[in-house]
Amino acid sequence: MRRLIVTSCSVLVVPEWGPCRVETDQDILVEDGVIAWLGPAGTGPDSAGAETVDGTGLVAVPGLVNAHTHGPMTLMRGAAEDVSVEDWFNERVWPMEVNLTPADVGLGATLACAEMLLSGVTTFADHYFHAERIADAVVRTGIRADIAPTYFSSRGRAALEESAEIAAALHGTGDGRVTASLGPHAPYTVEDADLVRLAEVADETGLRIHIHAAEHLEQTESSLARRGVTPVTVLERTGVLDAGALIAHGCGIVPDDLPTLAAHRDRTGVACCPKVYLKHALSPLTPVRSLLDAGVAVGAGTDGAAGHNTLDVWEAMRLVALTQKQAERDATWMTVSDTVRLATRGGARALGLGSRIGALEPGRAGDIVLVDLSGVHCRPVHDPVAALVYSTRASDVRTVVVDGTVVVREGRLLTVDLPELLAEIDARVPALLDTSHGRAVQHYDP
Repeated sequence: MRRLIVTSCSVLVVPEWGPCRVETDQDILVEDGVIAWLGPAGTGPDSAGAETVDGTGLVAVPGLVNAHTHGPMTLMRGAAEDVSVEDWFNERVWPMEVNLTPADVGLGATLACAEMLLSGVTTFADHYFHAERIADAVVRTGIRADIAPTYFSSRGRAALEESAEIAAALHGTGDGRVTASLGPHAPYTVEDADLVRLAEVADETGLRIHIHAAEHLEQTESSLARRGVTPVTVLERTGVLDAGALIAHGCGIVPDDLPTLAAHRDRTGVACCPKVYLKHALSPLTPVRSLLDAGVAVGAGTDGAAGHNTLDVWEAMRLVALTQKQAERDATWMTVSDTVRLATRGGARALGLGSRIGALEPGRAGDIVLVDLSGVHCRPVHDPVAALVYSTRASDVRTVVVDGTVVVREGRLLTVDLPELLAEIDARVPALLDTSHGRAVQHYDP
C-alpha cells in the first residue's frame, strides 16, 4: 500500500454550497492515491511508514482544475498577439498548426503539464490533435487529464471513427489518471451527421463529448441566420447534450438556451476562459450566473497558451471573479468562495469527475496543493480564502501531490528535465512559426 501523510497544514474546505473556510493544524492521510483520513494533527490513524510531507505554515488546497485548454499550444505562446479573432485563427494559429509533428505535440504537451503542475493545477481538460502524445506526457509528468482528440468534418468520416477509437483506447490509462472524451471541434466545423454519430459513439462507450460551442455572440447570431437555431439547440438536436458535454466558452449562450441546458444539468458543464475573451475584445462573457442558477456546472479554464499566454488557473479564476462582477454590475456577486469553487469542485463537475476530485475529503483522490501565503503580496492574511483568490501567484505553490504521489517538492518539478525540454523546444520554434506555406488546418468562418 502506498501511504503519504501531509502534516500540520491548514486545509481549505470547499463545500458544495456556501462559504469556504480554512481549518488550521490538520493532517491528511492518503492511501493508494485516495484520501483516507483528514483531521486535527496527531489524532489520526497510525501513519508509521508513510511518506511524510511537512505542511507547517502552508495551506492545503484541492488540486486546481483547468476546465478547458489546448496544452500543445504552449509552443505558440505569444506568437499571435493584437489581432482579431478571425486573423488569430486564419492568419496565425491554424497556419502554424500545419507545421506540428506528433513529436512537437508531445513537447508542447509536456511543457504544458510542467507549467500546470508547478502552478498547482492537477487536472486539465485538453482538446487537440495527436492525443496519444498528450496522454504520454500526462503519464510521464504525473498530472491528471481528460483528453479529447480534435475532429473536423473536413477530415472525413474515417478520421471521425479513428478519433473515437483513440479516445476509447486512452480512457482509463495511466493508472486511471487519463480519461478521455470525444472531441468534435465545434458545430460550425463539424456537420450535424457527424455530431449525431459521435453522440452514438458516446452512448455506446460511455465517453463524454468536449466541444466548442456558442463561443461568442456573433457565432450564435450566425447560426440563427444560417440555420434558424442556436449552437446549443444544435447540440441538443444531435444528441450531444444527452451524451454529456463539456462546452468550451459559451459566451454566446442566450436566455432561450438556458432551459435546454438546465434539462441536461446532470451531465453538462461549461468552461469559462475570460482572459481570451478580453484579449479578443469579445462581448458578452460566459453567463456564469445564469448557468449556475440553472444548475449547470461551470469551471475556470485558460484555453490554449497561444491566446491565454499562461496556463495559470489562479489568474483565470481571478479574472472570472472580476469580469463577472463587472458584467453583472454587482460587487457582491462571484464571492471568493464561489470563485474558489469554480476552480475546484466546479471544474471537476464540468469534466464529469465531480465524485473523484475537486475537494479534500476522505474517499476523493489525493490531489493536494500546498500554498505559501507568507509572501509580502499576501500579508497580512485577514481572510485566507480572499488571499487565495486575489493575491496568490503560481510561484506561491510549494508542493503538489497527484494521486498520492509527490510531483512537485519545494517548488521543483520532479518528473521533467526542464532544461532539456526547453532546449528541444527552442530548436523547433523557427520551423513551427513559419507560415509561408500558405496552408491552414481549417478556415475560421462560423
